[in-house]
Amino acid sequence: MAEWFSIEVLDGTYSAAGWAEAFGDSLVTEALSRGATNWEWHRHSWGTVFEVELADELAWAGLRDSPAVQAALDAVPDRVSGLIIYRGRGGSCGGREPRRPRPFAGSGAVGLPLPLDEDVLAPFPTTPRRLLHTGF
Repeated sequence: MAEWFSIEVLDGTYSAAGWAEAFGDSLVTEALSRGATNWEWHRHSWGTVFEVELADELAWAGLRDSPAVQAALDAVPDRVSGLIIYRGRGGSCGGREPRRPRPFAGSGAVGLPLPLDEDVLAPFPTTPRRLLHTGF
């Protein structure tokens, strides 16, 4: 089963869109030579995301280690914190597993019943109790 891998490049001293224009063709060509079945570019206000679908982790490692990709990664606009590489789709894509439903908050919240004391729930005694008269 094919897997998606992502390279996110954030804006820095120059635009990540300019980086994508300069290195995009070489990244796509290298991905195709490694057996890529699909790829997508996403432009955002904060940078650019390159997503590529490859057969397996081995093909991804070969793509990342290729000289063309290494040259592109060395030329990102922000070399300190402007490069994020990971498995999966990038940007605002959902996770691999669906999120668990969150509890309602605010006016949509449902109140839970309060726990009652054991004494209140206990059955009434079968023999009547005598009340002590204290002199009131």
